[in-house]
Amino acid sequence: MAKVAVVGLGAMGSRIARRLLDSGHQLVVWNRNAARVTPLTEAGAVAAESPADAARQAEAVITMVSNPGALRDVTEGPTGVAAGASASVTVIQMSTVGTKATDRLASALPAGIGLVDAPVLGSVNEAETGALKIYASGLQPLVEQWTPLLSNLGEILYVGPVGAGSAAKLVANATLVGVIGVLGEALALAQGLGLPLDVAFEVLGTTALADQAKRRRPSVESGEYPARFTLSLARKDADLILDAVAPSGLDLRVTEAARGWLADAEAAGLGDEDYSVVLKKILGSVP
Repeated sequence: MAKVAVVGLGAMGSRIARRLLDSGHQLVVWNRNAARVTPLTEAGAVAAESPADAARQAEAVITMVSNPGALRDVTEGPTGVAAGASASVTVIQMSTVGTKATDRLASALPAGIGLVDAPVLGSVNEAETGALKIYASGLQPLVEQWTPLLSNLGEILYVGPVGAGSAAKLVANATLVGVIGVLGEALALAQGLGLPLDVAFEVLGTTALADQAKRRRPSVESGEYPARFTLSLARKDADLILDAVAPSGLDLRVTEAARGWLADAEAAGLGDEDYSVVLKKILGSVP
C-alpha cells in the first residue's frame, strides 16, 4: 500500500481518491474548495493545507484538475506541488490538459522528481468502478513502479515517454467530439428529409454509429442529458486538440466543425450539461 495524495477533488478526482482509499492506500487530499475534502477525511483521509503540503506527505501525488491553468495553479509557486516534492516523490498527472501543459509541468518540477503523465478515458461511472482507460507515459520503470497503484483505477496502456499520455488522450477525445457531431448531423439530416425520429434511429442502428445511436436515443427522445462529461470540458478538450496541431498546420477540419457545435451549445447556456446535449443544439431544440 502506498501513501498517495490526490490534488483536485472534482467529479473525477473525488472518485479516484475514494477508490484509492477504499483499496487500502493511505490518502492525503487537497482541493481549493475545502467542502469537497470533508467526505474523504471523514472516511479516513488526511487533509493537506496546500498542494505543497500534500506532496510533502506522500510518495505519489496525483493531479486531477480541469484545465492547464488549474494545473499551473496547483503545481507551481510557493504552495504548489513542485515546491513540496522531494526526490522520493512521483508526480502522476492524470488531467486532460494537453501536451504543452504537460511539458510545462515537467520543466517546473525540480530535478530528480519522477513524472508519470497518465490521463484517463472514462467518466464518473468508470472512476467509481475502476474501469478507466489510463494512457500512461514516462520512464517505463517508473510507470511499472506505480502500475499496482494505477491498476486500482483501471486498465493501463503504456504509450511512451512523458507527453505521449497527454497526446493519446487528445487522440481519444477527438473521436468523442467528432462522433457526437456526426450523430447530431445525421439526425438533423433525417429530420430535414422528413424521416420520423424512430425510423432515423432504426437506420442508424445499421451503421457504424449503431452503438452511439443506441446510447444517445433515450436522451434525444426525453430531452434529458444527465452530466457525466460536461459540454464545457468537451469544448475545452477540442480547443486543446486544435491548439496542439496549430504549429504544424495539420488540417483537422472535422474536429474544427465539431468544436464549433460545442462552442455554440455552450454559448446557448448548455455548458454544465453532458456533452451529448450538443445534439439538442444541432437538432434546433435550442436557439
